[in-house]
Formats: sequence, structure tokens, C-alpha cells
Amino acid sequence: MNTLPSCSGARISGCWALRSDGSGSSEDSLDRLLPPVNTTLSPRKRTTSQCKSEPPLLRTSKRTIYTAGRPPWYNEHGTQSKEAFVIGLCGGSASGKTTVARKIIEALDVPWVVLLSMDSFYKVLSPEEQQLAASNDYNFDHPDAFDFSLLVYTLRKLKQGKSVKIPVYDFTTHGRQKEWKTVYGASVIIFEGIMSFADKELLKLLDMKIFVDTDSDIRLVRRLRRDITERGRDIEGVIKQYNKFVKPAFEQYIEPTMRLADIVVPRGGGNMVAIDLIVQHVHSQLEERELSVRAALASAHQSQPLPETLSVLESTPQVKGMHTIIRNKETSRDEFIFYSKRLMRLLIEHALSLLPFQACTVQTPQGQDYDGRTFHGIRITGVSILRAGETMEPALRAVCKDVRIGKILIQTNQDTGEPELHYLRLPKDISEDHVILMDCTVSTGAAAMMAVRVLLDHDVQEDKIFLVSLLMAEMGVHSVAYAFPQVKIITTAVDKKVNDLFHIIPGIGNFGDRYFGTDAPPDWSDDDLDEPSY
Repeated sequence: MNTLPSCSGARISGCWALRSDGSGSSEDSLDRLLPPVNTTLSPRKRTTSQCKSEPPLLRTSKRTIYTAGRPPWYNEHGTQSKEAFVIGLCGGSASGKTTVARKIIEALDVPWVVLLSMDSFYKVLSPEEQQLAASNDYNFDHPDAFDFSLLVYTLRKLKQGKSVKIPVYDFTTHGRQKEWKTVYGASVIIFEGIMSFADKELLKLLDMKIFVDTDSDIRLVRRLRRDITERGRDIEGVIKQYNKFVKPAFEQYIEPTMRLADIVVPRGGGNMVAIDLIVQHVHSQLEERELSVRAALASAHQSQPLPETLSVLESTPQVKGMHTIIRNKETSRDEFIFYSKRLMRLLIEHALSLLPFQACTVQTPQGQDYDGRTFHGIRITGVSILRAGETMEPALRAVCKDVRIGKILIQTNQDTGEPELHYLRLPKDISEDHVILMDCTVSTGAAAMMAVRVLLDHDVQEDKIFLVSLLMAEMGVHSVAYAFPQVKIITTAVDKKVNDLFHIIPGIGNFGDRYFGTDAPPDWSDDDLDEPSY
């Protein structure tokens, strides 16, 4: 059991039951809250876990709470450094678990949170079970109704910071939709469901266990309102299901697990005393897990010779001349763009020459054999680190026909100086591809390492990743090569130094701002990547 901050409360069955003063719930009256029965209502799907097509989970007065991203989840070695803090929320059906979860998220004011609902993990029903469900005779409130093996697997991967695909359950058809949602790990994961404490393996993944205790009459009112308005069901069917399955299941399987909770929250989302206590504890846990990736990179592996995985474009007079132009602070934007594009084209051509090729014999129009070479792989995919890396996409498209393009948005947190993953869109089956990972400048390598880590988490093979950058600092080269020794690093030049602000010296300036004509913030860094304007 977690050690929680002291508070005023009553000790009940090994847990803290927190109470706050206030009048009864506004849901005491069944007649006032139930909508009129309307069989023409269009059923609405219940929102569960976040997916790419949905907006961010929550907007507060201070910030937007993201649900598909996170700060670094690896150390300077490129390996797992810390796990997410997982909060388990249990309680009866319609007890207010989701409301409590959202209140916790808002009070936490942490930008990286995933809300995972147990409702997403109902088992796929057989045709016979579908018929029972249609007549309200299938028990959705029994442990056997949930796919615990998939749930444990998914939550474990999320806790490790990896991406997962989550099934989308349709309560109107009692089945899973074809498309699953992609969710990435976060600093905090809140997992809520009626059977959150019902599985031993699941319990091992929970760092804090909270039970939401709400009066049974209120839960019934909420369930009636929800099932009628959101799931298109009739009042008789809802009451039948409640009496036959929901109430007995609560008494047999859910209520006994209250003893496993670290905190019991009476009255749900209205109990701000309990929520404040929870938030204090989570903040203390997160502080213990703080990690400064850039600082670690700055002090590691820097006195070694450049790695064999590094390939630098030959510094011909032409290449040297183009560097002279784009490094000059007096160069106009038009010339900067023109010569950057020329250099990118040479760089991409050089990177493609390092792909695996195999012998291949073809017949010429003259009927003669020609012993040539052909690409030895399934396909090539480009992935740009937004926004500067996006400028390299035209060069790749120009020399690689029908290439697929993915995007990763990584921004530097101006308060911590650490990279943060905000967005990713990768092509399907990318795990089979050779990936050209594009970024224009790499200083410490923190953003590049995060992008590589994302690709590895999507099962791309390390030796099939080609990090391509116009300019790199030795620190960034060493950082990426040490953490991921099989990743090939391709650039047009390597500068020796990075200053105290992690700027490449002599460097090129903020490439994105110079290319797009935007003003750089006063504390810009070569790894800073601003949100694209599309």
C-alpha cells in the first residue's frame, strides 16, 4: 500500500475514507433527471480512451491536457528509465469514476495523461451471446465479460511508455469496431472500470488504487439516464438488467474489492478533499521520477572517436560553398531556402546509397544482359521530425518514387529544456520498412533519440533506421550512436561544440525560423521544433 500524506479521515477496512461537507446530490430525484423515453433517439457512442481523431482530453484554465504524447521515457543509454504512474479507479457502474478521473487530471495540471477505460476491453461476443445482449440477458457485469489478458498486456505496455492499440467498443451493437485507437504512454495513466481490482496481474500494475463509493440509488439514476440517452435503450430493459446483473455483481465482485483500495472516495467527483489528497501524492511521486535527458547527454560519451555508423557527405568545394552561404547570417531567406534545398537533395541521394542493395540482372533494349543492383528491402518510408524536418520531404519524394511519409512532432519544453512528444502519424506496417528519419539540425540528440525511440516502439528494426540531418554536433552524434548503435547517421557536416544553451557552435542558427521566415524566441535551440502551421 502506498504511503499517503496525512489527512483527516476515518480508517475503514484498511483504506482512507475521505468526506467533505455538502448537501445531497442533485440526482436524488429520479423523475427530475430521467429524460422522456423516445425511441427515435439516435444512440451516441460513449467516449472511452483517446484516439487520434478525437480532441485533447481536457482544456483547463492553464493548459491543454494531452493524451497522446509524453516527455522522455528513456535515459542516455536509450533504455527504459522510468515507468508511468498508474492510478486505478474502481467502483460500481455509474458511480462517477470518469468524473473523478477528470477532476484528478484537471487538478494535477500535468500535460501528459492517458485515461484508459475498462469499457474498451469487453470480450467479443458469440452470435448466441449477441442475442442474449439484445434482450438484456447477457451479464456485462461479470469478470468473465472482460478480456483481462489483453487489458493487462495493454496497460503494461502503456506503463512502459510504448504505443498501444486499444479496441473501440460499441455499446449499441455490443461489439468492437473495426478501427482500433492508437495511444502512447504518458507521465500518468488513469485506468477506470468496475473490475479494476478484480485481477491479480492487473493489481500489480497499479501504483495507487482508488475506490469511488456512491449510493446505490444515485448509481441507478445515473445508469438509467446514460443507457437511455447515450445507448438508445428502453427503461424496462435497463431496470431488468440492473436487477438481474448489475446489483448482484456489485455486491459479489465489486464492493468486496473496496478493501484493496488505498483511498475510498465517497460522493465521487464532488469530494474535493479526497481529490486534493490524491493530487498531492501523485505530484510527490512524479517529482521522484524527474529525469533530465539533455543534461545526461551533455556529460556522457563525448570523449570518444566518431562512430563507424556516421557517414558524412564528402566536403567538396560545392558542398563547402553551400555551407558558407546557409551559415552566413547575412544570407537572404530566398538564398537560404535555395541552397538548403540543393544540400538536402545531395544528402538524401547519399543516404539512399547506403541502403542495402543486391545483385540483379536485367535485359537491355538491345537484348543484352546488364548486371546491376536493386534495393533489397520491402519499401522505404520517410519520417520527418516537425517542423524543420518537414523541409526535407520534397528532396526525398523527388528521388524516391511513391515514398510514404510519416510525421513526429517533438517540442522543447521552455521551462525544463527537455523534448516532449506531442504528435505522431506513422504509416501502417512501418515495422517492415527502411526508415529515413529526417531532421535538419541535431545538437544534443535528445529530440532525435526520442524519434528513434518512437520508431523502435513501433517495431521498426534498429538497423533499418537512417537518421538524416543537414548539420549535427558531435554531442548529438555520440548520443544517438551510443544509445542506438545500429542506427545509421548521415549528415553533411559535424560541428565540434554545443554551448551551455545547447546551441551548435559555430552552427547554422534556428533552421526552421530561417527557412519559414518566423522570429526565433530568445532562448531558441537547434533542437526546438515549433508546431507546423498546416
